[in-house]
Amino acid sequence: EDDAHADPALTLKDELDADLLPVFIEEGRDMLPQMGQALRGWQQKPADAALPQSVLRLLHTIKGSARMAGAMSLGQHMHEMETRVEQVMRMGSPTAQALEDLLVRHDHGLQLFEELLNPQRDNATPAARFIPEAPAAAAAPPAIPEPANAAGGQGMVELRALMPARSGNFAAPAPVKETAPAAPVPLVRVRADILDRLVNQAGEVSISSSRLETDVGTIRTSLGELTENVMRLRDQLREIEIQAETQITSRMAHSADREFDPLEFDRFTRLQELTRMMAESVNDVGSVQQNLAKTVDNATTDLVTQARLTRDLQQDLMRVRMVQFASISERLFRVTRQASKEVDKRVNLDIRGSAVEIDRGVLEKMAGPFEHLLRNAIVHGIEPRELRQASGKPDIGELLVEIRQEGNEVVIQFSDDGQGLNLAGIRSKAKSTGLLTDDRVLSDAEVTDLIFHPGFSTAEEVTELAGRGVGMDVVRSEAAALGGRVEILSEAGKGAHFTIHLPLTLAVTQVVILTTGGKTYAVPSVLVEQVQQLKTNPLAAAYNEGAVLWHGNRVPMYYLSTLLGDREATAVSQQYSPIIILKSGNERVAVHVDEILGNREVVVKNIGPQLARMIGIAGATVLGSGEIVLILNPVPLAQRAAHENLRAPRLTPHDAPHGMGAVAEMRQELTAEGAPVQGLRTQHIVMVVDDSLTVRRVTQRLLSREGYQVVLAKDGVDALEHLQSITPDVMLVDIEMPRMDGFDLTRNVRGDERTRHIPIIMITSRTATKHRNYAMELGVNEYLGKPYQEDALLKSIAGFINNETPVA
Repeated sequence: EDDAHADPALTLKDELDADLLPVFIEEGRDMLPQMGQALRGWQQKPADAALPQSVLRLLHTIKGSARMAGAMSLGQHMHEMETRVEQVMRMGSPTAQALEDLLVRHDHGLQLFEELLNPQRDNATPAARFIPEAPAAAAAPPAIPEPANAAGGQGMVELRALMPARSGNFAAPAPVKETAPAAPVPLVRVRADILDRLVNQAGEVSISSSRLETDVGTIRTSLGELTENVMRLRDQLREIEIQAETQITSRMAHSADREFDPLEFDRFTRLQELTRMMAESVNDVGSVQQNLAKTVDNATTDLVTQARLTRDLQQDLMRVRMVQFASISERLFRVTRQASKEVDKRVNLDIRGSAVEIDRGVLEKMAGPFEHLLRNAIVHGIEPRELRQASGKPDIGELLVEIRQEGNEVVIQFSDDGQGLNLAGIRSKAKSTGLLTDDRVLSDAEVTDLIFHPGFSTAEEVTELAGRGVGMDVVRSEAAALGGRVEILSEAGKGAHFTIHLPLTLAVTQVVILTTGGKTYAVPSVLVEQVQQLKTNPLAAAYNEGAVLWHGNRVPMYYLSTLLGDREATAVSQQYSPIIILKSGNERVAVHVDEILGNREVVVKNIGPQLARMIGIAGATVLGSGEIVLILNPVPLAQRAAHENLRAPRLTPHDAPHGMGAVAEMRQELTAEGAPVQGLRTQHIVMVVDDSLTVRRVTQRLLSREGYQVVLAKDGVDALEHLQSITPDVMLVDIEMPRMDGFDLTRNVRGDERTRHIPIIMITSRTATKHRNYAMELGVNEYLGKPYQEDALLKSIAGFINNETPVA
C-alpha cells in the first residue's frame, strides 16, 4: 500500500514528443474507457480469471505507448497499476476493497491523461490529492476527455466518414470477452469550430435554396397570369378578325351592282393585315411564355434535386456532430465512486442505452448537470447503510441512468432506489428561508418544484458535494437553455426519477411556421399533436370555457400573442380559426393563432444566453425571405399564464354556451348564435372578384391594411367555387370577366338561399345609367366606377358589415 503514498509518477518529469503525443491521445481515448469497463466487470465477477488478464493487457499497452510519447508520469502510473493488479491476482479471491482501490487508481490515471490535453493547468493539484485510502480523495474531479472534446470551439472531434458507429457500450459493467480484433476505422481529426462552421454554411445553402424556391414560385404565378392574358388576347383578336370579315362580306354584298370603292377596300385590307400581324405577335409572346414555362419547370426540378442534396449534406454533417452517450460514461462512473466514498455510502451505477447518439453540443453542456444529478441522488436520495438495512433494502444503493431516443428528442432518466424526495423537509426549509409563508398551501408538485429554486438546499451544512443550492438550478436552467425540460417523479421510500428531455440535435429541426398578432413565429413539429380549424361559434365557446375538448380531455386554450406578453393583442375569429394542440412532457395545451403557413425544416441559430434563458424561447431561425423568426415552446408559456391568469376574460357559466364537444371534435355546429366573448375579435372576410391581377392586388393591399381577410377570385366561376367553402361578409365584383361576368355572378349569388344575404358592391368602368340600373335590378347593393375612391369604398364596406346600410 505504501506505493500509493509515494507514487513515483508524482516525481517523474514528462518529455512529451509533439509528433507521437496526438497518436497516443487517440489511442488512450479508446483504451482507457475499455480498461474502466474491464475493471467494473472484474468487480462484478471476481472469480473470472479472463478479466484481470484483459486489464493487464490494456495496462501494458497504455504504459508502452505513454512512454513512447514521453508521458512518463502516466507510464509510471500504469506500471504501478500493473504491479497492483498482479498482487490482487495472487490473492486468489480478490477483496472488494482491493478492486475498489484499483478503480480509484484508474480515476487517477484518467486525471493524468487529461493533463496531457490541458498542459496549461496546474498538474500538481489533481495528482497531489490522490490518496486511494483517504476519503478526501473523493473531491470532484475534472472532466474526463471525451471523443468530442468539450474544450469549446477549438476542440477536436473524430470523423468516421461513411463508417458505422461503434456499438460498444462502455457504460455497462459487463465482463470483457476476448474477441477478434476489429478492423481499424479510418479517423480524421477536425477542429470543432470548423465543423460548426460547415454546419452553419450548409444551413445558409438551405436558406438560399428556399429563397430561390420562393422566387421561382413567384415567377410561376406570374407566368400563369401571362398565359391567361395571352389566351384572352387571342380570343379578342379572333373576334376582331371575324367582325372585320363579316363587315367586308356585308359591304361587298350591298355593292354588288356598283363598283366597290378602292379606298374602302384598301381600308379593310389594312385592318386584316394589322389583325394578322397582331395575331403573329401574340403567337410570338405565347412562344416566349412557353419557353419560360419550360425553363421554370427545369429550374423547379433542379431546385428539388438541390434540396435533396442539401438535406443529405446536412444529415451527414449532423451525423458527424453526433457522439455516443457512452463518451461520458467513465466520467459519470468516476463521479459516482468518489461521491459515494465522500459520504461513506456504497452505490452501484448502471447505465443503459449508452450507445444512443446525441449532439456533441448538447452532451457537452449537460455533462455537468448530469454529475449534479448523480451527486444529488447519492447525498440526498440514497440512505445510509443502517437505514437501508432497517427498511429491508440491500446495503448497496442502486443508481440507474437510461437513455433512449423518442422522435427528435433524447430522453435521459436518472433513477435511484433511495428514500425519495423529503417533501416535509423541503416545505420546512422553504418556510425557514422565506420562500413559503406559513399560510400558503402547496401541492406536492409545487413543493417538488421548489428544489429548482436558485440557492435552495435541504443540506444542513455546506460541503464539497452539497449545501450551496446550485445543483438542481443548474440542471433545469441548462436543459431549458437547450430547449429541453426536466420532470420529477418521486415515491416515498422507493426512490425518485428525474427525466430530462433534450433535443436530438441543435442544428436542424422541423417546425410549423405560424403568424399571430401580425408577427411570424415557429413551433417545433415534435410538439404538435393536431391542428384544428374551428368556426366562429365553437371558437367563442372555447374562449368562454377557457378550454377545448380533445379526445375526451379538457385542454386549456390560450391566444399565442397573449402568452408572449402582448396584452393589447386581440384574438381574431375568422371563418375557420386554426387551433394547435401541443404536448410537451405530460403537459398539453391548445394555442389559438391567426394563420398557419406550413411545416418546414429549418436551421437553428444561436440566440445568445439572454434569450436562451427566457421561458418559452427554444431558438431562432432565418426563413428563405431573410426574416428572422423565433422558435417557441408555448407549453411553458401556458404554464406561466396559468399562474398569472393571462387568459381572456370569461363570461359567467350562465352566459357561456354549452356543447363543448363541438369545439374539438367538430362533429356538430352550434345552431344558436355564439355568445359574445370579451377579448375575441371577429375578422371579416371580403371577396374581390376581378379579372385584372393589378386591381386584385391593389384592392387586397388596401383591405388587408384595414384588417380584413381578403379572398381573391379571377372571374365568376372562380368566385362560385370559393363560395362553396367560404361565406364572405362583402363581395366586390367587376362586370366584364371571362367565363362568367359580374351580372351572371350576381344572379347566381342572389339565387342561392345560402348566399343571397351577402352585400355586393359592383366596381366597373361601365358607368352608364343602363348598366347601373340593370345591376340594381339583379340585386347589386352599391355601384362604383373605376378608379374608385378608397375612402368611399372602405366606408361602404364598413356600412354593410356594421349593418348601417341595409342589404336588399
